[in-house]
Amino acid sequence: MSLISENEIEKIRSINGKRRVVLPDGTRVPALGQGTWYLGENPSTRKAEINTLRLGVELGMTLIDTAEMYGEGKSENLIGDAIKGIRDKIFLVSKVYPHNAGIPDIFNSCENSLRRLNTDHLDLYLLHWRGNVPFQETIEGMEKLKKQGKILRWGVSNFDTSDMMQLSECSGSENCMVNQVLYHLGSRGIEFDLLPWQGEHNMPIMAYCPIAKGGRLREHILNEKTLNEIAQNHGATPVQVLLAWCMRSGNVIAIPKASHEKHVVENARAGAVVLSKDELDALGKVFPKPDRKMPLDVL
Repeated sequence: MSLISENEIEKIRSINGKRRVVLPDGTRVPALGQGTWYLGENPSTRKAEINTLRLGVELGMTLIDTAEMYGEGKSENLIGDAIKGIRDKIFLVSKVYPHNAGIPDIFNSCENSLRRLNTDHLDLYLLHWRGNVPFQETIEGMEKLKKQGKILRWGVSNFDTSDMMQLSECSGSENCMVNQVLYHLGSRGIEFDLLPWQGEHNMPIMAYCPIAKGGRLREHILNEKTLNEIAQNHGATPVQVLLAWCMRSGNVIAIPKASHEKHVVENARAGAVVLSKDELDALGKVFPKPDRKMPLDVL
């Protein structure tokens, strides 16, 4: 028996196709994409992971995020196989290590990522986190990659407010499209200053681990009574409510990871869940937003 019917695939794809986040250059990207951290590292699960990514694309989750760090290129290799024949449907994101973000190393890293991904360009290239390479040098490398057609856009990842402010002082910084950070209902620290700062600059957040990484915290969140009651009211799962919460503003791109088709279908169905103000307030009472500056959460 098929996991999901063609009619439901079409319905979910249509819903997710309408949920978009606008980048500073006007590009509209899916609000719900696919993360790939840890994918591609186990040969025995490779086929299942490829099928999962391809099903996610069918369901409208056409933004796929990876990094040269993930499995030291194994994730990119996996995605390269997964997107064969459908590259034109994908908004492809990868990241460069901080120690490779200078000139000329950034060019070599980008070429290696393109080779592993079996593509001639990236739709978005991110500096994975802040390192010792001056921001201006990284920006110059990114802009040159754009001129070469190797990347269409660039952005950053794991940058706190102070990092974003320093970046904004550099020439060419207005071309930064996004900041990818950890963000979920149990980790709301960015709401105190980083999220408002980016809102003022019309720059979206890309949220990795939007349903929290596996462990006690995730278990605690998923078992919380209010969250489960809201999920039940929507005929949804707690995971879907977490994703709906993350996407609530229209300025956050959620990139949950799924390694099985069942999980990617569950994630994709979150696009149909829209939370009311009362529901958001109820979740906020259990998981309150910060009232002071918090250190940037990272994994």
